[in-house]
Amino acid sequence: MTEILHLSTFLRRPIFDQDGDRIGRVQDLVARLGDDAHPPIVGAVIRIEGRNLFVPIRKIGGLSEGRVTFQGKRVDLRRFERRPGELLLAEDLLARNLINLVRGRLIIANEIEIAQIDGRWEVVGVDPGRRPFLRRVLGQRMGQRLKAEAIVDFASIEPFVSHVPSARLRIPYRKLAKLHPAQIADLVEQASHEEGEEIIEAVGLDRELEADVFEELDTEHQLEFLHSRSDVEAARLLTRMEPDNAADLINEIDQERRLPILEGLPAQQQVKVRQLLSYNADTAGGLMNTDFVSVPDTATVAEAIEAIRTSNVPAESLHAVFVTDAQGATVGAAALGPLVKARDGELALSVARTQMIHVHPQWDLHRVARKMSDFNLTVVPVLDEEHNVMIGVITVDDLLEDLLPQGWRKEFGMTAVEE
Repeated sequence: MTEILHLSTFLRRPIFDQDGDRIGRVQDLVARLGDDAHPPIVGAVIRIEGRNLFVPIRKIGGLSEGRVTFQGKRVDLRRFERRPGELLLAEDLLARNLINLVRGRLIIANEIEIAQIDGRWEVVGVDPGRRPFLRRVLGQRMGQRLKAEAIVDFASIEPFVSHVPSARLRIPYRKLAKLHPAQIADLVEQASHEEGEEIIEAVGLDRELEADVFEELDTEHQLEFLHSRSDVEAARLLTRMEPDNAADLINEIDQERRLPILEGLPAQQQVKVRQLLSYNADTAGGLMNTDFVSVPDTATVAEAIEAIRTSNVPAESLHAVFVTDAQGATVGAAALGPLVKARDGELALSVARTQMIHVHPQWDLHRVARKMSDFNLTVVPVLDEEHNVMIGVITVDDLLEDLLPQGWRKEFGMTAVEE
């Protein structure tokens, strides 16, 4: 069975030469980040006569036995300088936030665990529990009796490295992309500003994902990360956001930046956002999304389903297809479930609910919530009060987000930091 050793047991420990004479102290262990699930340890930083020197791992013995020895003939007296991709385990990882990609949470590296596997020393895990603190309080001899609690496999961890002077690596986008945008947003909100920037930079490789994450951030963090962006960059980001979310964010931006950013949006997006900005944010009109799928009353079920398939409308707004008559009035709402079950040649209107349950743009959000709750709706159309024409939809997720208090995840214990 592979023995797992604690990094803290080696820090500031003496290192001896082959004659048993003490020649210095272990300051840190050096690992190399790359494609390995468990980063290999390439050496140690040894302090000898006031200088930090690098000793390759092949010249270090006694790690398993607890008595560190130098097994080379001579020490390279050049001062240690880290190379690209190298991390100092204590300086760069210990007591810092790391991303647990499996659970989509931040953990604190209270201890770094290493092991020798097939003759190679590797970083195998992180202990985020409280035992490492007790080991330091009790001392090495007593503390060694305390076993690690729940060690997190390093293969499921991504460290922050923007603080590392020589680091060329950043958080791999492909790993973050496996998380839901809301999980990524939670990570950003719980991280420091620099760590959050590193996450945003990583997801920025996919502009759509970046916009999705921004939509999930609370207002405080949205403004925090927009502050360092130019008006052009901000407009480019808002272009990929849903019109209702873009409008909400523009309302929060400093007055002098609103118009330049708004005018930087594409014409079609700008029209939608301006329309939404004309309504009070706490009304149905301010909450609605102007993107939805509609088909004429002559459309078949197959045509309605194809309209959904080829649409760019957000998935949460696709729970129903709205049917319009020749005058453009909305005469029915066909839910996705009945459409899928119906025969392709049937009229979409034949499976639609023709009693149009709807709301109006000036309704307050509590009135909208009552209407959606009474009729068990996940999406409800918003009809213009004057012309009774459909101008948008409200989805249940957007409604809940507005009705819940700011910071509700923290209030109910749904934080991204793991104890």
